[in-house]
Amino acid sequence: MILSFTLDPALTPGLRDELVALWTDVSNAGGAVGFVPPVTADRVRPTAEEQFAGLCPAGPDRLLIGRERTTGRLAAALFLTSMRFDLMEHWRMLQRVMVHPGLQGRGYGADLLAEAERTARAEGLAGLRLTLRGGHGLEAFYGRSGYREVGRVPGAIRVGPGDDRDDVTMWLDLRPDIG
Repeated sequence: MILSFTLDPALTPGLRDELVALWTDVSNAGGAVGFVPPVTADRVRPTAEEQFAGLCPAGPDRLLIGRERTTGRLAAALFLTSMRFDLMEHWRMLQRVMVHPGLQGRGYGADLLAEAERTARAEGLAGLRLTLRGGHGLEAFYGRSGYREVGRVPGAIRVGPGDDRDDVTMWLDLRPDIG
């Protein structure tokens, strides 16, 4: 592993800017993180600020970042998000799973998912859930990390006129007697 991971880093103005830049770059490379390219940092920032508002210590969500050890560059990030519903507090939703487009293909995505799993297990969570935009082949990527498809809503995501994609739900069961 060439990344150094930090859970709940101090959300400084500099880190906020780095996360918005990463989010913008991932979006413009076609990543399914809430936007359709082209997108600017000014367009991403309000959504990012809403995501940041739920982070510890103010809220129940967590931020996991990965930096390249040699350069210190922000290479990857994701949010472990609470559903804010007592009956679902035993698991978390992974949101905005991002690896910088120029650094993909190096195993950073798999490393990020493995670190999220370690974090969830250490917190005693029963599972991790994520949703993805169909049509990118991401089901196989997440499947290699142990996630399995548990739901699909055909055509639920409208990327553009005449371009509807499935909303796919995947689950990683962390219960020792089930997973």
